[in-house]
Amino acid sequence: MSKKHNFSAGPCILPQEVFQKSAEAILDFNGMGLSLLEISHRSKEFVAVMDEARAIVKRLMKLGDDYEVLYLGGGASLQFLMVPFNLMKSENGKAAYVDTGAWAAAAIKEAKKMGPVDVLGSSKADNYSFIPKDFKVGSEYDYFHCTSNNTIFGTQMRSFPEVDTLMVCDMSSDIFSRVIDFSKFDLIYAGAQKNMGPAGVTLVVVKKSILGKTGRDIPSILDYALHIDKESMYNTPPVFPVYASLLTLQYLEKNGGIAAAEARNEAKARLLYDEIDRNPLFESFCVKEDRSLMNVSFRLLDETKKEAFDTAWKAAGISGLNGHRSLGGYRASLYNALPIESVQVLVDVMKNLK
Repeated sequence: MSKKHNFSAGPCILPQEVFQKSAEAILDFNGMGLSLLEISHRSKEFVAVMDEARAIVKRLMKLGDDYEVLYLGGGASLQFLMVPFNLMKSENGKAAYVDTGAWAAAAIKEAKKMGPVDVLGSSKADNYSFIPKDFKVGSEYDYFHCTSNNTIFGTQMRSFPEVDTLMVCDMSSDIFSRVIDFSKFDLIYAGAQKNMGPAGVTLVVVKKSILGKTGRDIPSILDYALHIDKESMYNTPPVFPVYASLLTLQYLEKNGGIAAAEARNEAKARLLYDEIDRNPLFESFCVKEDRSLMNVSFRLLDETKKEAFDTAWKAAGISGLNGHRSLGGYRASLYNALPIESVQVLVDVMKNLK
């Protein structure tokens, strides 16, 4: 079976080395005579995996001991609730959000169940085609929440605002893809399945000093402080996704880290966007200044050519190019592990469409 060019938005492409090592671990983990899927999460072998999986995140992000790293279940969707539970004060609390896409809107919906939320900016009326920028975040808020990259609509925050409160960011679809001053953030979360691992685990990076100040009685499973105290082992962790995420981060580290990944991602995005802009048959969904390096959403301007284009890209071994059902068109996800050669295959198909 020939390998496909995988442009899926998630679960996504991972390095071939990660697939190989993961497969070996499923059959026999570390020569134990046991599969990774059947070992105890309390065994010294898996504790070592969890310890390194947490440590490597802080190395890559260049964060100090004031931050803790957790691997939790429930996806980013559970974080939509855990964030206000842990950061919004029980009395007179209020949070600020910016609405840049479907997942930002979902986070806002959950936060409103916990207390007042001010939406400081929104591009919903323009089908989320740009990132709102003209807003200020004052100290009257318990925290400010943003979504760094919008997987469906193909926009990305190229910079982040200065705030007078805590800053929280959902980095699910562009985590570890570009150099950022991660110390600007008090809490970062990301579903692994879009750029750092398989589905089933969510990364949380949180500054310890911000916790325990809400006056809320937080349910145990939702309490960051308890998960930190138990070293991300309060309940049985998702063993396989944590291990595969560790392999992915080790691959990233030994191949030049985040800076090298960013250079590769910029080259891939430039190649595809240049063709979209050059080719009169295609058009980007969003404004140029806010285009995502991770998720390129675009459409055909001549729908009579849709059948021919779909047939051509499928024949070229391309997978996962259809756009999200809420937007239509096409979406090419250019995550870290996607080689530029796959992007070139797509660009060649676009060039040959007549």
